[in-house]
Amino acid sequence: MKALSPFRVSLRAFPGGFRPNTSLGMNDKLHDKRIAILATDGFEQSELEEPLNALEEAGAEVQIVSIKSGRIEGMRHEERGDSVEVDTTLDDADVNDFDALMIPGGLINPDTLRANRKAIEFVRSFAREGKPIAAICHGPWLLIEAGLVRGRRLTSWPNIRTDIENAGGEWVDEEVVVDNGIVTSRSPDDIPAFNEKMIEEFAQGRHPAMAAAAR
Repeated sequence: MKALSPFRVSLRAFPGGFRPNTSLGMNDKLHDKRIAILATDGFEQSELEEPLNALEEAGAEVQIVSIKSGRIEGMRHEERGDSVEVDTTLDDADVNDFDALMIPGGLINPDTLRANRKAIEFVRSFAREGKPIAAICHGPWLLIEAGLVRGRRLTSWPNIRTDIENAGGEWVDEEVVVDNGIVTSRSPDDIPAFNEKMIEEFAQGRHPAMAAAAR
């Protein structure tokens, strides 16, 4: 995969063109942390863009990992959104290069990823290493497929409540839920609370109990 530089300037193609992140170093909660965002076509725009901004503003280096190279297309609910450049593919990504994982929602994005063996193994590998994971909206579908839901307290987009409960999880209707290294939220309305808890958990680092439960 591409070399990761802790002080790179992020150039992401979002509304208004390329967005240089000039705030790196101003907030060091995630200084020296390397975060993977796992996404593909159909991600919910705000659920990738806003957490990515928050992570970089907290000092993290973020890489977008996908099942394909090039660009992936976002969605704004039912309307087409903007595209973003993929940094590395699952073929080249190594969980050892990252400290935590973030999974945006949307309907198409996690539905496609949960059918991809490499994507599920990538998610599962973070849990085995005790590395924190944050998932929003339909993103917890990947947690279900990775076998990480049983015995946990989570939230999600309400329509997948039954999927979580059938997988052995406890679903709650709260804006953000943290359960031993896994952060979940329901929808774009919850992003501020999601970002806050995500950064908090990512800053804490590895969760040994999470690793033990995933083995």
